[in-house]
Amino acid sequence: MPDIRDAPTAVAVVGPDGMVSGWSEGGRLLLGWTAEDTVGRPVTDLLVDPPPPGVPESHSVGPTEFTPLRHRDGSTVDAVVTAQPLSGPDGRALGHVVTFQRWGRRPVIADRAFEQCPFALGVYDPDLRFLWINASSGRVIAHSEEQVLGRKYREVLPEFDRTLFPERDDKPYTDKLAEVARTGEPARLITVFQPRGSDYANAWATSIWPVRDGEGRVRGVANWGFDMSAEYWARQRLLMLNEASGGIGRTLDVIGTAQELARTPVPGFVDLVSVDLFDEVLRGEEPPSVSAFTPGETIRLSRAAQHSTKEDADRAPGPTTPVTHAPGSVAGRCMATGRSTVELAAAPGQGGEWAFGPGLAADPAHWPPGNPVIDESLVSVGLTGRITVPLRARGALLGVVAFCRMDRPEAFTADDLILAEELTAKAAVAIDNARRYSRERTTALTLQRSLLPQGLPNQESVDVASRYLPGGTGAEVGGDWFDVIPLSGARVALVVGDVVGHGLHASASMGRLRTAVRTLADVDLPPDELLTHLDDLVLHLASDLRPGNHFHPTGESGATCLYTVYDPVSRRLTLASAGHPLPLIIRPDGTRVPVAAQPGPPLGIGGLPFEATELELPEGSLLALYTDGLVESRERDADQGLTQLQQVLNHSVTSLEALCDTVMDTLLSDRRTDDAALLLARTHGLDPDHVADCDVEPDPAQVPLARKFAVDQVDAWGLEEASFVTELVVSELVTNAIRYGEPPIRLRLIRDAVLICEVSDASNTAPHLRRARVFDEGGRGLLLVAQLTQGWGTRHTTNGKTIWCAQTLSQPEPH
Repeated sequence: MPDIRDAPTAVAVVGPDGMVSGWSEGGRLLLGWTAEDTVGRPVTDLLVDPPPPGVPESHSVGPTEFTPLRHRDGSTVDAVVTAQPLSGPDGRALGHVVTFQRWGRRPVIADRAFEQCPFALGVYDPDLRFLWINASSGRVIAHSEEQVLGRKYREVLPEFDRTLFPERDDKPYTDKLAEVARTGEPARLITVFQPRGSDYANAWATSIWPVRDGEGRVRGVANWGFDMSAEYWARQRLLMLNEASGGIGRTLDVIGTAQELARTPVPGFVDLVSVDLFDEVLRGEEPPSVSAFTPGETIRLSRAAQHSTKEDADRAPGPTTPVTHAPGSVAGRCMATGRSTVELAAAPGQGGEWAFGPGLAADPAHWPPGNPVIDESLVSVGLTGRITVPLRARGALLGVVAFCRMDRPEAFTADDLILAEELTAKAAVAIDNARRYSRERTTALTLQRSLLPQGLPNQESVDVASRYLPGGTGAEVGGDWFDVIPLSGARVALVVGDVVGHGLHASASMGRLRTAVRTLADVDLPPDELLTHLDDLVLHLASDLRPGNHFHPTGESGATCLYTVYDPVSRRLTLASAGHPLPLIIRPDGTRVPVAAQPGPPLGIGGLPFEATELELPEGSLLALYTDGLVESRERDADQGLTQLQQVLNHSVTSLEALCDTVMDTLLSDRRTDDAALLLARTHGLDPDHVADCDVEPDPAQVPLARKFAVDQVDAWGLEEASFVTELVVSELVTNAIRYGEPPIRLRLIRDAVLICEVSDASNTAPHLRRARVFDEGGRGLLLVAQLTQGWGTRHTTNGKTIWCAQTLSQPEPH
């Protein structure tokens, strides 16, 4: 019996009464029934299902519909039935001409076209049983059509029930086929799988669609696909390069960038990546020259990063683990020649499982000279291939990178080498940028730390503690600074400032400002006058730094400064601000002292005044001077940070040092981008019994009385060893005030860590040392004072000036 698939179309003539009056030979070939069997019988005898109730037998089949037919042997034949009306010459209806064509029958030319199609084609019933595949599909699944017809898809291809890349959350291909059969919605997708007999994962562009009958019911599923491996893997390389562009070099950290390079190609490209760098690169120094290596010398590097699909391999060598490469090794040759090397465990086309697969035949790249190198010893160390690339940037050799495959059997292609070199080149520039930044940051930080106070000076007015933290690794060193400057009269100046900008220039600018503030503080200017002079100085420095063209570096012109002076005798704090945040002051009872002051403009503006504000503080008050990097961040504004700072300062802490640590830990995050400086001070008041003063009439006869007052007071304090020097300096200072000054004249003695003697008058004329000739009667007073004491000076007041000197006490009495 001929194959039913080759049967011609069956034709039957059906009368108005539904009886068959004619039957073609094609009907016998299609259904096995002869003319004798069918003529004179109802046409409904050929149907598997009875016609719906109420439908006349002569109309039991529609004009064109899908209808199951009964074969003579009892089987069912799915067919498409078409009925055309038949009329006589007079127009009288004579019945219908009914044609039966097997479902799925195609013309011969169509059979040949689909069979020879280079795409893989297949048709399946709703239960995913094979109905037909072409030759290309058979080659892909390694089965002939006869082997799969009638079998379920999952039985023939169980590997398609899993996804090749679980990390992508792909749905198995078999599930997609079943989904289309269930929903009737077509699908288009790219499927990655390993064809039978191949060690390579090929990528296929696939389309799946439902096959419907005339009523729109899904009677099957069809699919087609073509191998697009070369295009797909090229796209994956581009995606990896795009990922590398955004994922490598995100931080200006050498080790962090090396780790980003190691993680990016795993597992999509290779199974293991190691990055070895010269120690000089890790330290931010210039890498050694390749010409400096002598023949036969072992190259010593440090493993800055390693990443693998196996977690244990990541833990084995920690960052900066020393590694060595012999001159004759692959890594040594790569670094010496500057050329990459590809090693394969077996030659292409040889060695069975290591051979190139057919899906990579369209790879357009070509191997450079000397590649690939066949090294069978790779198998002994668990590798199927390795690409070694020298890490070079701007003509400098930074180290070497190894890309290794362990679990995947496919050999590297020439395009893989291009990808490895591109990844390495991107990372090399980022690592070199991080190295250069690390060098500048280290230099700036070293400079800044050398300019900041190495230790706070000893003084009795306040207890102080300080902290400075540079910005995180993603930012350069800024220009934050602070200082504690002892002043005359047991007073102390607390200073904090900030130079806008980062890097070496900001550090140098900070150093200039700190030096200028110390110089002006020695003159003992009030805070507002000091900031005015500092503002003028910044203007001059900015003009000196400005080059001839438009572009000039930003520096002191963006600086702010807060200058405060605390007097333990009066317990008053005087402050002035040049664009800097005002201090936070907490009373001993924990309440906040309001600071009714208005910060002036930043330094370098010029022409605008600064205002000084005085506050009287209870003994034991806590002052917090800070830069904006402490209270401001991306997560909060300055007001929120100030509220949080106050809450931390209200906590009872045993020492200022511990309180500083608590503040920095609480307010600063690891993601900070700005420097932060903090200066804490707890005030002390000087005991009134340690201060003595008296008015002096402008009469030379009052000098002995002033001497006696000073000696009696020093003796009363138990400082008899200082009586002689005190008597001499009081005599000289009071005599000068009477002779050259203006009334009123006042003498004051202060017993603190040192013994301070002050003489004030209403004259603004400041004395100065001068060389006295042999026969001169004057000019030796201040020289004597300078020789007998450990310090002296002049400070101007609103009502004149004060001349002071200080003696060091052998055993100063603590508070």
